[in-house]
Order: sequence, then structure tokens, then C-alpha cells
Amino acid sequence: MQIIVNAKPHEVAGGTVEAALQELGFASPAVATALNGSFVARSRRAETQLAEGDHLEVLAPMQGG
Repeated sequence: MQIIVNAKPHEVAGGTVEAALQELGFASPAVATALNGSFVARSRRAETQLAEGDHLEVLAPMQGG
């Protein structure tokens, strides 16, 4: 299905937020996620279903100074 991740279209096979994160290479547990503007807690990612056209935002901490 096609979803929008950080404002860019992506094709993903996984049907949950957790599956999409793994598929897209967001392996770090230290990321924050929002689906269609609503925060998704790490503990709920595996059960939060995705639908065609959903907007997923993924924020990861940056290193450096």
C-alpha cells in the first residue's frame, strides 16, 4: 500500500506502524511516531493498523552539536 512517510510517498507491504518502520529501516527504538497527526506510543505500534494514504511521521534524535 502507499503511505506518506515524512512528507514523501512510500510503498510498504506491512500493515502496521511497527512493520512499516522495520521495512523502511527505522530500527532504532529511540524514534517518535505519529499517524495522521496523532502520537503513536512505542507499545502500540505493533497493533496500530495502516491504511492506504495514511500519513506517518517518524522523528529520530540527531547527534552532533
